[in-house]
Amino acid sequence: HPAGQVMKADILGIYIKQHLDAWEGDNVMFSWHGGELLLAGLDFYRKVIGLQKEYNREGKRIINAIQTNGMLLDNEWCSFLSENGFIVGLSIDGTAELHNMHRKSAAGIASHNPVLKAWDLLKLYNISHELLFVVSNTNVAFPLDVYNFFRERAAEYITFLPLVEREGDNEVSPGSVDPLKFGQFLVSIFDAWKAEDIGRIKIQVFEEALRTAFGQEHTLCIFRKECGGVPLLEKNGNFYTCDHYADNENLVGNIRESSLTTLLLSRKQTDFGRHKETSLPLYCRQCEVIDMCNGECPRNRFVNTPDGEPLHNYLCPGYMMLFNHIRPFADMVATAWKSTPV
Repeated sequence: HPAGQVMKADILGIYIKQHLDAWEGDNVMFSWHGGELLLAGLDFYRKVIGLQKEYNREGKRIINAIQTNGMLLDNEWCSFLSENGFIVGLSIDGTAELHNMHRKSAAGIASHNPVLKAWDLLKLYNISHELLFVVSNTNVAFPLDVYNFFRERAAEYITFLPLVEREGDNEVSPGSVDPLKFGQFLVSIFDAWKAEDIGRIKIQVFEEALRTAFGQEHTLCIFRKECGGVPLLEKNGNFYTCDHYADNENLVGNIRESSLTTLLLSRKQTDFGRHKETSLPLYCRQCEVIDMCNGECPRNRFVNTPDGEPLHNYLCPGYMMLFNHIRPFADMVATAWKSTPV
């Protein structure tokens, strides 16, 4: 939100204290969201750090994460982010030609060069960061151009975010990525990654799929059996079941009236999380790669299965293509891991 629309100091203080109290474990994650986050200004984040230090009575390790388009990143920002251990998600859609199709400044100027400078600053200040690439119908045809761009610039962590914009009940916008093309995009990149870059570049969707080889639970909410672990807290203190469902139906309460712990453990929140699994169509339950996908995000479940069941994921054909392609490699990794002496 613009500077005048950030969370007020009183609610910010309540939230930070309750978040620290509610978090189990020694490492506490704060994920800040809302438009272009740097527009909130450095003073807002200085206030955040001050309140975190004030309420962190148990000496827990605090990690703050923000996402930015990079246009406002400069030495002052990066010095602050580095000193306070922030993790930064930087939006960059690959090559200049692809990126500048949709990402321009408020003045209509191509933004690729400023974003590259922002990326260089993140590296210079040794700030942990991930690169966020939105896969749309305009760039999905260029997987290796995209991947080689990131490789050549020594990317370390990449997240591919499929663009799915609903129009009506089960239609999508012209810019939304086609599911099968999305699957082929990821398959092409997986093959290039497997050939040369395992252990050098982390790609979120591949890392998540390969967790199944080690019998590990998914870390990313969209692939977990149940969701509800990434709720949304708005600037007025309203608590929603998920950051994709900020509507009255999914309003759980307000932290000025109920503690964060109470809201997290509420029947409404837990029912929301369980509904992800209980609402899965039979078609999904019988899928050979259900352990890699678990139906993905409920917000994308708005089409019918091939046999007519509702609540099927729009992206299913693409994820099915990818995960079936990954499965032989995952099985090989699992076999090698199980046979390795402890």
